[in-house]
Amino acid sequence: MDKVLRDFISYLSVEKGLAANTLEAYNRDLQAFAAFLKSRGITAFESVKRNEITAYLRSLQKKGRAASTLSRNLASIRSFYNFIFLEKRIDENPTADLESPRIEKKLPRVLSTREVELLLEQPDCSQLGGIRDKAMLELIYATGIRVSELMSLDLADVNLDAGFLRCLGKGSKERIIPLGSVAVRWVDEYLQKCRPKLIRYSGEKALFLNQHGKRLTRQGFWKILKKYATKAGISKEITPHTIRHSFATHLLENGADLRSVQEMLGHADISTTQIYTQITKHKLRDVYEKAHPRA
Repeated sequence: MDKVLRDFISYLSVEKGLAANTLEAYNRDLQAFAAFLKSRGITAFESVKRNEITAYLRSLQKKGRAASTLSRNLASIRSFYNFIFLEKRIDENPTADLESPRIEKKLPRVLSTREVELLLEQPDCSQLGGIRDKAMLELIYATGIRVSELMSLDLADVNLDAGFLRCLGKGSKERIIPLGSVAVRWVDEYLQKCRPKLIRYSGEKALFLNQHGKRLTRQGFWKILKKYATKAGISKEITPHTIRHSFATHLLENGADLRSVQEMLGHADISTTQIYTQITKHKLRDVYEKAHPRA
């Protein structure tokens, strides 16, 4: 089992060029599936039948897993079996015509523009760490990039004179995103005053550094964000993705077209971006009901 799985992950990495986080997710899903099969006395992926896959999905359902989790696991299993079928390791694909569970789409949690302003006001910019934090928060809200993309930025990826950054998203797809003047100002402030005092190794390419002069991690940024959200008195649960959702929603609320937002977010399918239009519709309804005398 382990060798077949390693071959698949290698295929996804080399042939498909998937990012490390995506490879980890595939591996995690398939390792859990393999453990389930072994508990039923099945020691080879090639001998699996359709009923074993449906039994696994039912076991996840009984554990209370969300429909989205079931769907993701099935997608991982389906991709895996498509691979070994094309490799002619099996004669029949057990995932053929296997339907994904229905997923109830939930609207993403977003911050209001006032809540974003409160969050961005929290860093103490009289301190070096505060300047760095302010630059990161302004940059992630200005561009809507994922936290993994923010942490992956190198110095060469940001062009402050032209006002844009270069970002490598899922599947190593490159996209160019404009930077607003406020984000440009604070990133420049960080580069001039803060980064030179944090750096330990002259060859370090990372844009944002921690106190040890190394690339800041996603976990590090998460802690920073939670600290400032608490300080701002924001009661909503906030993740780095909340900032991304807020970026997209605020753009659409202020007249941006859906295709442009899709391009900036790096969504392969515009249907993924369309969920933000539902948020703006809900807001319009709230505004109408509060403002119209006969609502």
